[in-house]
Amino acid sequence: MNDILRSRLTSGMDKDVAEFISSIDVDRWIFESDIFVNKAHVTMLCEQNIISKEDCLSILRALDTIKKGGFASLDATLEDVHVAIESKVIELAGEAGSRMHTAISRNDEVATCIRIALREELLEMMRELIALRKVLLNMADKHTSTVMPGFTHLQHAQPTTFAHHLIAHADAFKRDFNRATDAYARVNLCPLGAGAFASTGFSINRERTAQLLGFESLIENSMDAVSTRDFAIECISAFANTMVDLSRIAEEFILWSTPEFDFIELDDGYASTSSIMPQKKNPDALELIRARASSVGGALQSVLSICKALPYSYNRDLQEVTPHLINAISTLRSSLRITTGAIDTAQIKSDRMAAATHVGFITATELADTVVRETNVPFRTAYQIVGTLARSGQKTTLDEIDVVSKKVIGKKLSELGLTQSSLDKALDPEQNIQIRGIRGGPAPKETIRMIKDRMKQISSDMKSLDQKVGKINAALKQLNAPVREK
Repeated sequence: MNDILRSRLTSGMDKDVAEFISSIDVDRWIFESDIFVNKAHVTMLCEQNIISKEDCLSILRALDTIKKGGFASLDATLEDVHVAIESKVIELAGEAGSRMHTAISRNDEVATCIRIALREELLEMMRELIALRKVLLNMADKHTSTVMPGFTHLQHAQPTTFAHHLIAHADAFKRDFNRATDAYARVNLCPLGAGAFASTGFSINRERTAQLLGFESLIENSMDAVSTRDFAIECISAFANTMVDLSRIAEEFILWSTPEFDFIELDDGYASTSSIMPQKKNPDALELIRARASSVGGALQSVLSICKALPYSYNRDLQEVTPHLINAISTLRSSLRITTGAIDTAQIKSDRMAAATHVGFITATELADTVVRETNVPFRTAYQIVGTLARSGQKTTLDEIDVVSKKVIGKKLSELGLTQSSLDKALDPEQNIQIRGIRGGPAPKETIRMIKDRMKQISSDMKSLDQKVGKINAALKQLNAPVREK
């Protein structure tokens, strides 16, 4: 098939150059979006009396045929999906097909296609984030009394609960959901009608095509509409942030599945084994999530570098943004699904978690706090006494505390009001947790409240997400109905 765009040029393109600049393989991602854009555009052209109803219907029928035949029905030797679809429409509709790209440029067309494809990916990614949050909260609900060590610097720090730990991750993913929601608002804006960059002399109706395609509003300035990829940068940034959060929980589940921790066991469906060591059960899927967080971060850096210092308006450099965008969202979505499944099916070893709270003197902070409450000794003095006990490694008894306090402050704490009963409570990991019932703390009563609150947030988020999807689906379902019903 002849290239319909090369009338300005006197010879065919060098084969290596053609392969070098082609985006046809990457354009599979926007194939359906391009069909939608062309339908909306010709419908609007017809309504504006720029093309006839007969020509419009011929084009719409051709586009339906192409959509049914799929991407494989196009000429893959052409430069991109836009040229391939237009060429196929002309082949099917004849002269009418040549009118399809009246008052439209590939520049505004591709910008619109990317936004349509990306918003669909965003909505599905947000649904997958909700699924992960649900799994975390459902598991937390079963473990509000499961005691475990909390860590700082990967050292035993203070007692907490497995529920408290899982809620922390769920809250991070809630913020990731919010970031995706914010980005979606700026993705769902329509650049169509901007032309190459200076709009068009035809009396088109940009608001109408935006409505037909389910967009909230326009990217108004025609130069801005075709030039910007800030929405892609924002989305990949959000994706990179989410991948970092995924890598953190992946790393913890990797560590916790080792014999040294032995807090969990991954389901066999999320593990592999060694080619030489038959006893091995390796957390390969989670390790790849940990690694692929770097890949998405790399995509962000690449897109920032591509867009940096580009003069307005459109430049072919922007073609290189799309592969990084596709790879980033694809990596994130698969990582979300794998993480959700791995967590949901993991075996939790509550007894091992509880046993680990008796290692490393993790009740030291509460002991210092108890000394302050019971004896009115300043906190830093109590800290010094307990720190000395921790250094000695001896069993913490009231007599031993008195020996140390006598050296530090010249008085026995038992003489200042510290009792054996209060000491025993301070050294009990479960009592440590029960007393931490302030907002956001690990006490079971508070974690139960947080879980209920987060479940309500999920219901609200799901309702909002369904409304967004419903609005777009309603618009696209009726995309070519106005002309056909006349």
